[in-house]
Amino acid sequence: MEGKMKVAVMESVGKMGFIERDIPKVADDEVLVKLEYVGICGSDLHFYETGCIGDIFVNPPFVLGHEPGGTVVEVGKNVKKLKVGDRVALEPGKTCGKCEFCRTGRYNLCPDVIFFATPPIDGVFQEYVSHKEELCFKLPDNVSTLEGALIEPLAVGFHAANQGDAHVGQTAVVLGAGCIGLVSMMALFAEGVSKVYVVDIIEKRLNKALELGATGVINAKKKDAVEAILELTGGAGCDLVIETAGTEQTVHQSVQMIKRGATIVLVGYGKTGMMNMPMSLALDKELTFKTVFRYRHIYPMAIEAVANGKVDLKGIVTDIFNFDDIQNAMDLSVENKADIVKAVVKITE
Repeated sequence: MEGKMKVAVMESVGKMGFIERDIPKVADDEVLVKLEYVGICGSDLHFYETGCIGDIFVNPPFVLGHEPGGTVVEVGKNVKKLKVGDRVALEPGKTCGKCEFCRTGRYNLCPDVIFFATPPIDGVFQEYVSHKEELCFKLPDNVSTLEGALIEPLAVGFHAANQGDAHVGQTAVVLGAGCIGLVSMMALFAEGVSKVYVVDIIEKRLNKALELGATGVINAKKKDAVEAILELTGGAGCDLVIETAGTEQTVHQSVQMIKRGATIVLVGYGKTGMMNMPMSLALDKELTFKTVFRYRHIYPMAIEAVANGKVDLKGIVTDIFNFDDIQNAMDLSVENKADIVKAVVKITE
């Protein structure tokens, strides 16, 4: 397809602008996708607000956005499974396929991954993107491209549930009720967990958790979360904790509220990357710690869970912004975290 497309770029910290670029050419094994929705992720906001995440720095102008859904408008000559008109969710990471991690199926750990919106690789706050067919997953008729854009964060939630070996009969706790906390909660239920309690300090997020099916919620500003969970479990503690807040306090709470021999899955990134942990208690309880880095082999099951009604992805969306309003979308997402649980940018109709 010939022509130009509109691209939103981060011009500097806290400043967005627009440029024109050529519509990408498709390689033989790629499809061209007209993007319809792109979610705003926490990592986008970190880059926008501070210019970096840890030792990864943005060199503006830079394109943010890695949660895309859209429609195929052109296919490469070797494309077999997709056709023009198919609606797709895009998995944003292209891996090498050759390293130890790719060859053993743990491709999310590939050191040579090319991932949308991870510097120096541009993201997809733009009208079109070309992407490998194998990383574009066709959406069923009853799954919208808005939901397709949110398969990416949902994949993180499912990976967290899988890392924790979530299963029927468990009582789980999710610490943090932001987007990743909410999709983790829904993934736990989809995998059969019997009870999921959600802890946060923002009332609107806790209300959203209840709306989406949480067994119960705890406002840690008003009640001691550890005492509450121990009370709810008859003093035994919970079977599984998914920690998504990324704070030292919530990691401590994880160790205190979980039963002996159980598993804690650490998902949240702390601001400093360093924190202390009550190791004596963790050792006494013989706990298992698992961590999460993105996801692997998740998109098909996540899409199926949405299609089957096990996960209400539309329910986590609190704000939809037009593409032309992306400056406001980013500013409000940074400034109004108490009210904006999940924001999405509508790129095109």
